[in-house]
Amino acid sequence: MRALAVCQDELVIRLLHRVLSGAFEVDFLVEGRSLGRRLLDDGIPVTVADPTKVDSYLRADLSPTTCVIVEDTGRRGLKRVVTAIRDAGGSLLYVLRGSRGQDRKGQDELRAIMPEITHLDLAELLAPTLTTELGRSLTRARVQQYQRYFADADRVLILLHNEPDPDALGAGLALRNVLRRTRTTAIIGAFQGITRPENLRMADLLDIQLETVTPDELPTFDRIATVDVQPHYFGGLLPRVDLVVDHHPEQLGYTAVFKDIRADYGSTCTILTEHLRAVDVNISERTATAMLYAIKSDTLFFARQTNRVDLEAFTFLYPLADPALIRKMEGAEITMERLEYVTRALAAGRLRRQVFAAYLGETSREDFVPYIADFLLQVEDVKWTVVAGLIGGQFVICVRNLGYSRNAGEFVKAAFGDIGSAGGHRAMAKAVVPGDKFRAKFGDLPGQAIAARLGDLVEEFILESADGLQPATT
Repeated sequence: MRALAVCQDELVIRLLHRVLSGAFEVDFLVEGRSLGRRLLDDGIPVTVADPTKVDSYLRADLSPTTCVIVEDTGRRGLKRVVTAIRDAGGSLLYVLRGSRGQDRKGQDELRAIMPEITHLDLAELLAPTLTTELGRSLTRARVQQYQRYFADADRVLILLHNEPDPDALGAGLALRNVLRRTRTTAIIGAFQGITRPENLRMADLLDIQLETVTPDELPTFDRIATVDVQPHYFGGLLPRVDLVVDHHPEQLGYTAVFKDIRADYGSTCTILTEHLRAVDVNISERTATAMLYAIKSDTLFFARQTNRVDLEAFTFLYPLADPALIRKMEGAEITMERLEYVTRALAAGRLRRQVFAAYLGETSREDFVPYIADFLLQVEDVKWTVVAGLIGGQFVICVRNLGYSRNAGEFVKAAFGDIGSAGGHRAMAKAVVPGDKFRAKFGDLPGQAIAARLGDLVEEFILESADGLQPATT
């Protein structure tokens, strides 16, 4: 495919030649003879001619399928250039606007001459690549710092949250790759292991060995890193850590030597994809599969809390991963035990004003609470779910919404942040509150009254801004 660039700025010409020459047969048309000689000496095909003359384009063998790029420097004569290109039979015209290019009025005048003209902004074209490269350089410096810091450690603990999900498991594998360590020198551990069937399936299929650790073992590790979780989650067990990589909103109350917390990212594995790419670490098929599945899982296949970088990470990892293995891991199994809790929630819950609130009572596993919250959000006329269960004397409260109403993370902080651990994103959030503190604040309520109180709290939170509610539905 052929392109003709009408430019007078040597820097722009050399930039376009480097970018376009791989995909196009590109020629340049310039006015200045000295500029033309310098370009020819460097092997850049160029014609010296008057760009306002029709004959210049006829001699350049312009055709309707030639992509013509005209640099707009704000100088007079641009309309004459466009008119000459049109009269010479050009139809694919792109005007490349520099820092002093024409304003909207001038662009409209050009469209009057040639309606199919396309305007491109040089700064906008350069910005994505430039910002990406600068960001990658900053990430590289950050990663190399913590790589050096971890290099002399004999034993490293990569600590995940309780009941690790795909993002935590994938991030654990990824960080071990970044640190260039093995299973014996970098343990992936958690205080409480995996019980959810789909997560057990992932760990089994990808041979992810998660070790259960105890607080007493923490001093035996030379370095401790947390991924997909921050130390405050562990209730004071980790006043100091060496590295935190997480995509949840930043929390206070601990000290870390290195931190990379990006709350606008949809997945911790997206952050670690950038880390791996920044230092050119080879990513195995197993690790790529785990990370790809994690990004897909944590963003609900880009249906919630998704950033452009999540899509870029997914695109990068996809050809490296095993899609057949991902298909085996996908889909939460509907077990009889889960259905029993769904039935319990429906029987004791309340739907009002598009908020479904439920209290599950004593719950055998923590993962049932977020599962029910996700499940109920699929019900017609439900825009918010708030589900609580009592596990080991603590109330676990999970909140979900459709993502375009008020912030679920802000809700749990406002309602429970003073009595427990609370945080999350716009569409999903969680609080863990000791039972005695919950009762001290809200009273010793029976089961259905707890559900009603939770529903009231969500309604009050939403009504503060009168945002997102429809007339009452029961």
